[in-house]
Amino acid sequence: MTSAAQAASSAQPQQLHAGEQQQKKKLRAPAMRYPFWFGGSASSLAACVTHPLDLRNDPFLIISSQVRLQTRKPDAPKSMSGTFAHVLKNDGVLGLYSGISASLLRQLTYSTARFGIYEEVKQRYTRSRGGKEPPFAALIAMAVGSGFVGGVAGNFADVINVRMQHDAALPPAERRNYRHALDGMARMARDEGALSWFRGWLPNSCRAAVMTAGQLATYDTFKRLLLDYTPMGDTLTTHFSASFLAGLAAATATSPIDVIKTRVMSTSHKQGILHLVRDINRAEGIRWMFKGWVPSFLRLGP
Repeated sequence: MTSAAQAASSAQPQQLHAGEQQQKKKLRAPAMRYPFWFGGSASSLAACVTHPLDLRNDPFLIISSQVRLQTRKPDAPKSMSGTFAHVLKNDGVLGLYSGISASLLRQLTYSTARFGIYEEVKQRYTRSRGGKEPPFAALIAMAVGSGFVGGVAGNFADVINVRMQHDAALPPAERRNYRHALDGMARMARDEGALSWFRGWLPNSCRAAVMTAGQLATYDTFKRLLLDYTPMGDTLTTHFSASFLAGLAAATATSPIDVIKTRVMSTSHKQGILHLVRDINRAEGIRWMFKGWVPSFLRLGP
């Protein structure tokens, strides 16, 4: 065999491999520039479906299941199914959607800000690098920053959301009975001062930063890995798989912050975060960090 033939023979597998990679890239859908408000509107629609699970203060809460589990008293139901049964028995089906107006307001502020900022920053970064996709570290930084800003922007709605969801778990004499989110905001400003809208803003914003990193940065990374290292193309199956894995990562990473945020927001008096964590850890052990994880994942995963 001549040297030219040998070179051609050795180059053939490389050419095939390059051709396969090029073909795989062709399977990826072209990048789209979505309107700024798409993230908030999509999250609002999701909240209408998953609200009963948001025991904390997002979509399918049991209160919401998650908020109830995280703030329950010793004699309250200890499981998600028990909480659902308790709410249905005492408040009916509408009890599962307690605080839906606050949940929607939260999504329209918090989710619109974090999704919109993240996508805008990512698009600008990609353009500045000549179309090259951002590395994982850059995605994490973008997601953390946009999530923190979103947490601050939506904190007032988050406080109302937590309180309205937690209300049904309280004895009738202790309930706040906010009629809707705007009524809750007005009453909080009147009774506790406007600064009460920002109660728990630090753990809430930290949670939002971790949540956004766990959702958006990991989603982009999982999707890229699935496209590069599996036979999967840029299809709905790939998007669902990446979303499911991102939900798993986000639910696990944010669980401890979620519990702290819910405890801080549901109370009417000030309490230091470190003091709160010490008291929770002393009373409930390390398991408090994952209280409400199941309803949180059931909401985030799907």
